[in-house]
Amino acid sequence: MDATSTGTDRGLIGFKAGLRVDVVEDDAVYVFSERGVTALQGPYMEALAPLLDGTRDLAGLVEEAPAGLAPERVAAMVSRLAAVGLLTVRAPGAPATPTPAAAYWEAAGLDPATSLDSGAAPGLHLLTIGDIEGDAALAALRQAGLTVAAHTVHAPGDYPDLAPAAAMSIVLCPDYLASGLAEIDAAHRAAQRPWLLAKPQGTQVWVGPVFDPQAAGACWHCLAHRLWGQRQGELHAQTALGRSGPAPRPAVTVPALTATAMGTVGLEAAKWLAGYRGAEQRAVWTLDSLTLDSRSHELRARPQCPSCGDPTLIREQARRPVVVAPRRKTPDTGGGHRARTPQQVLDDFGHLISPVTGIVKAIRQDPRGPAEFNSFRSGPNLAAGRTDLVGLRAMLRAENGGKGTTPLYARVSALCEALERHSGFFQGDEERVHGSYTELSDTAVHPDTCQLFDPRQYADRKRWNAEHSAFQQVCDPFDDDAVMDWTPVWSLTEKRHRLMPTAMLYFNAPGEPDRVPVLADSNGNAAGSSLEDAIVQGTLELIERDAAAIWWYNRTRRPGVDTAAFGDPWLDRMYGVHAGIGREMWVLDITSDLGVPVMVAVSRRTGHPREDVMLGFGAHFDPRVAVHRAVAELNQLMPAVLDGTHRWDDPDAARWWNEADVAGQPYLLPDPTHRPLGPGDYRYADRPDLADDVAALRDLLAERDLEMLVLDQTRPDVGLPVVKVVVPGLRGFWARFAPGRLFDVPVALGRVPSPTPYADLNPYPLFL
Repeated sequence: MDATSTGTDRGLIGFKAGLRVDVVEDDAVYVFSERGVTALQGPYMEALAPLLDGTRDLAGLVEEAPAGLAPERVAAMVSRLAAVGLLTVRAPGAPATPTPAAAYWEAAGLDPATSLDSGAAPGLHLLTIGDIEGDAALAALRQAGLTVAAHTVHAPGDYPDLAPAAAMSIVLCPDYLASGLAEIDAAHRAAQRPWLLAKPQGTQVWVGPVFDPQAAGACWHCLAHRLWGQRQGELHAQTALGRSGPAPRPAVTVPALTATAMGTVGLEAAKWLAGYRGAEQRAVWTLDSLTLDSRSHELRARPQCPSCGDPTLIREQARRPVVVAPRRKTPDTGGGHRARTPQQVLDDFGHLISPVTGIVKAIRQDPRGPAEFNSFRSGPNLAAGRTDLVGLRAMLRAENGGKGTTPLYARVSALCEALERHSGFFQGDEERVHGSYTELSDTAVHPDTCQLFDPRQYADRKRWNAEHSAFQQVCDPFDDDAVMDWTPVWSLTEKRHRLMPTAMLYFNAPGEPDRVPVLADSNGNAAGSSLEDAIVQGTLELIERDAAAIWWYNRTRRPGVDTAAFGDPWLDRMYGVHAGIGREMWVLDITSDLGVPVMVAVSRRTGHPREDVMLGFGAHFDPRVAVHRAVAELNQLMPAVLDGTHRWDDPDAARWWNEADVAGQPYLLPDPTHRPLGPGDYRYADRPDLADDVAALRDLLAERDLEMLVLDQTRPDVGLPVVKVVVPGLRGFWARFAPGRLFDVPVALGRVPSPTPYADLNPYPLFL
């Protein structure tokens, strides 16, 4: 870098005004700032530093440089100091002693003279909404040296007339979802004018972002979408009350808080007008005035936003084939055979953890039970929600969870599950085909092949549904002639699109007003660090739950697993952790005819009449990983039985924990007639590429005439690959008793001599 490239050949060169420079002979030049101290060393630095006092241009520095310091060396030293932000160039005639304000603008990387002029001259248009005190805001902005060209008290529903002389607008509101902001956003996009949004009242002050229609970035609608996602309870209450928009709240403020808020708003406006640009201007800054905690919440554009993006992206994605590409596995993934490490995933998607602009408000470790359980929670589980209050409460209580052998792995797992459920929630831009099964039967998949209810369950559904949890509900019989919405899914088996009911694929998708013929569930929903990763995880979950249902409802004895034979220190520690809280743990192999290892980890309380038996399942090509997953899931779920209250909202879980013990449910115990299984009992060969795993699963299912269907649910504004995998005929682990694998596989495997009679199936629905 030379002096010309940094502009240091044009003007008076000196250390920035906010810096103090001291020279210690034969040691270093020390440069002090409010952020710390920098030591400058090297030949001639001690001699050159005193000359950088803002009174010399480059020629003057060269002329007065000590003997032996060549002109090109002076230029190089000046360039390096300028490149690291220590020097500035002032115009001839600038004050020898810059003002504190000049020091501020220099710290921002701006020319003080130009910045000060720019910060005062351009006019602002102040728009206030609701009960914001406009006069106080005007006074605060003018005290900050800003010119207010116009002040408008905005009436929601009106399209605002923007002052033509204003360079930007400041919009003050009581709520970032306030009525009227949509019109304000549209007006500024039409005028291509930037505007700064702020909420200057309430115990929490919000400032920013600056919405700039001329630059790539989010619009107000992108922000509103995130905010409503965080306020499901309020949305439900407002809908129940027949109101739209946010709930009105009383004004909360004190003069000092108003002054602080408006001072910050004025500073942000002055910085923008002065030409300062930074990533933080695209964020929402929040200040908790009670605790003085502050945070910047990054806001990114939603590519599918109907106002500033392309709302057809999701529909176009569904119309395309799902292409499986080569994807090498990476080591140290924590969950077994993924494309990226947990830390890489957190680095890329951690910005989605925010109570303002995120999808996940926060991720926290469950305080119940030992820390070694690594049980993390990441907010409401959208798979549990319905539109009524009962469903809302279920959604809020049934939180997304994360599991893993370390806190990092579990935290990332909790984040990915929340993003997975969000991506699978109906948002209105999904591809839909309207018609009946009769009309679409050439390509449509009949829901009965996936939901697998027995006719007797339909006949008894009123009683059953009243007694069981939302996860166990039996829907209405499907009508082949009923017209509904269908969404394309890609058959990896047949290389063509099929159709499935939209309401089976997306949570809370609209359906028939008086009937519920199909239900969405989380079976096969999976997030991954790549599309291929997600497909593998979703398919393994289907295989896991199918094996779990076959074992559970037939109540067959299965061999135990000798986990010590795997030589895994983490597994060995987990036995001690469970013993330390008065529990006993073991692992069973429940692998089905599909041959992919499926394990269930079981834990029961000892020395107490109520055993509080808990389960965790895991499936993987590698039996060691399958055991890891089962134990990690068991640990994730353990807090539910460790809080000491035994208050369970799920009636099926409550009945199980209150009644069940291993003496009455012997299928929970290892089969005493079979030796424990170890690594040598499994045929496992690692495949280095995830695409090969996808092909292996597809071919394995095809050998049993099972079709592998995939819907890419990845949301452009999220970016984390999410899929829903569907294999008609495979069982979920809820109580669904239609003829098929549930009855046939145990006979084929020799576990029972004949199909289990319907009346003899396990009376306890699997509640996980």
